[in-house]
This record gives sequence, structure tokens and C-alpha cells, in this order.
Amino acid sequence: MIVNSVSLCYHNKLILAPMVRVGTLPMRLLALDYGADIVYCEELIDLKMLQCKRVVNEVLKTVDFVAPDDRVIFRTCEREQSRVVFQMGTSDAERALAVARLVENDVAGIDVNMGCPKEYSTKGGMGAALLSDPDKIEKILSTLVKGTRRPVTCKIRILPSLEDTLSLVKRIERTGIAAITVHGRKREERPQHPVSCEVIKAIAETLSIPVIAK
Repeated sequence: MIVNSVSLCYHNKLILAPMVRVGTLPMRLLALDYGADIVYCEELIDLKMLQCKRVVNEVLKTVDFVAPDDRVIFRTCEREQSRVVFQMGTSDAERALAVARLVENDVAGIDVNMGCPKEYSTKGGMGAALLSDPDKIEKILSTLVKGTRRPVTCKIRILPSLEDTLSLVKRIERTGIAAITVHGRKREERPQHPVSCEVIKAIAETLSIPVIAK
């Protein structure tokens, strides 16, 4: 068992949320310039990351994770190293751990996306698809907490009932994660639907770990 050696404080922080095709290094650095305390990268899929090689880019002074076709899948730099959280899409505990170990020396935290409702995520059993499999959620998070040196978090959506939602988040908390992000909408809801702030409040009052509202 590996004891997490880096502490990232999530209490009362202003956080740049993970956004597909937006949360790249330039945006994250800009967010830090404008006062963000913590920045999340966009969701990156475990299978894609496991094909990458870590390359130090001497020209840009960055660390690049480069795919076999020479595309840069993830890029980071020293300026954000203590405040960037790597978010992955995964449906498998061992793959998740392999990705975490690949990037852990270059990031401040590891996050698992368990809330994305889009097909590109759910079709592989990732994202919001995990909400219907609490056993798999527990296995992925427990494996990461025990196996990586970085604090582990996850993002979820709320379930159809408050009772089920609270039961799930309490089970998640017991895995030892450092914080949980809650998107206050159900899996089938979209931006035009109101955020259930009262459910996020109930979660925050139930858990002892930080709850990040999204």
C-alpha cells in the first residue's frame, strides 16, 4: 500500500472545472493567472493515455504525454504542477491505476469522471455509466487511493432519489478519497435543467470530506 505523499487542500477553493476541448494547458494557466486555486484538465481516456510516452519538451519547457501518432494527449508544466488535477475516464481499476502512476509525478491530484452523460464516455462503461455500478466505483477509487501517491477525487451526478445519492456518496467517502465533485443534475438532465442545489447541500452536510459544487 502506498501512502499519499502530497496533500492538495480542497477547502474553500476556486476551481477550474474539467471541460472537454477547453481545459488544456493554456486555459489552465490563464485560469491560474485570474485567481483559480486548482485547475482540472479535460477528461482523458485511460486507454489513450496508456499508449503515451512521457516526453520532456525542452523548447516549450513542458512535459508532454505523446501518442504513437505524435499527438500530444496531455501537456503540463512546472508552473501548474502543484495545482493541476488530472481527470481520467475509466471503467477499470487496474487501467486507472496504471494511468495514475504514469502521470503522478507531474500532477497534484488524480480525478475519475463518473458524471459525464455523453455517449463517448458512457459507451465504454465510463462517466455516468458508473453510477449504476457502485461496486465498480468502489473498486476503482479504492485501488487508486491505495496505489498512488496523489490525492484522489471523483466527479458524480446525483441519482434519482436523495436517499440513493446519499448512500452512494457515503460509500464513496469510505474509499478514502480526498474530495468529491457533485454535478447537481441527474444523468439524463442537461444545462437547460436547473441545478439541484439542495441535494448538493445535503451531500455537503452528510460528508466530512470537501464537496465541490459543479
